[in-house]
Amino acid sequence: MRIIGIEGGKGPAQALKPAEAPTPQVASGEILIRVKAAGVNRPDIVQREGRYPAPPGASPVLGLEVAGEVAEIGEGVTRWEVGDQVCALLGGGGYADYAVVDARHALPIPAGLDLIQAAALPETCFTVFTNVFEGGQLKAGETLLIHGATSGIGVMAIQMAKAAGARVIATSRSAAKAEAARGLGADISLDASSLDLTAAIRAEGGADVILDMVGADYAGINLNSLNTGGRWVVIATLTGALAQVDLMRLMLKRAVLTGSTLRGRPADEKARLAQAVETRVWPWIEAGLIKAQIHATFPLDQAAEAHAELEKGQHIGKIVLIP
Repeated sequence: MRIIGIEGGKGPAQALKPAEAPTPQVASGEILIRVKAAGVNRPDIVQREGRYPAPPGASPVLGLEVAGEVAEIGEGVTRWEVGDQVCALLGGGGYADYAVVDARHALPIPAGLDLIQAAALPETCFTVFTNVFEGGQLKAGETLLIHGATSGIGVMAIQMAKAAGARVIATSRSAAKAEAARGLGADISLDASSLDLTAAIRAEGGADVILDMVGADYAGINLNSLNTGGRWVVIATLTGALAQVDLMRLMLKRAVLTGSTLRGRPADEKARLAQAVETRVWPWIEAGLIKAQIHATFPLDQAAEAHAELEKGQHIGKIVLIP
């Protein structure tokens, strides 16, 4: 089968090259998916740069989410049959013609979506659900502050929060992106390039939950924006991982600072999350409350171009590869 290999070098054009590899073998409890679409995510870039290796047992091939058809089922798999259309969360291996995955990490395609749209769901839905609704404990009527609101994660977080009855303050790095976030449902959308963010967020009542993909540069903004009893959830550190935090202010606000990663979690934990996402989020999608926002698609052989597009930072929604 075709894959996208990593030949060394950090730039996408130097590192990502089409290659051939054996089709993966299905073990007990797994399914083989004929990939029709694969989501492109920022962790793929970090892995390409050599800073985010695949967890033990996972494919070293890039790609954390796919949609396609079940081509083969392993022993003990009862939910899926050959020919079923599914999307799935992977530990790796999505940039390929075929991907193997724990059958419990696959979900049916939500009614009304095609395979390209479905490929944009698993990584974002799982990430937002576990961080905003489990780690952040967001409730109806509370305010969620989202930085990087037009990224794939941000777009999904806006829509999931609104579907749950929360209020959303979104920040983006341009007036055009701020307008796009507003169009996706954000109640307040702020252009971070032209505002005093702390003052603007506090003027809107502050935040009960913060979904932070920025990291160090926004540590002070986040702490100052957080309401008493608030929850600050870190899921990426684009501006650095080391930050100064006034612990006394954190204590006085009775706030929680937490963070998580998804890829390295145990298989059983991902299976639990898959069930929770299917139960709570899939009905929102099928009711039209959440839409898969696709920024661009690229053929699989143009994975380098897809990475370059993601690195520009101008995307609104997801970038998807099509084998």
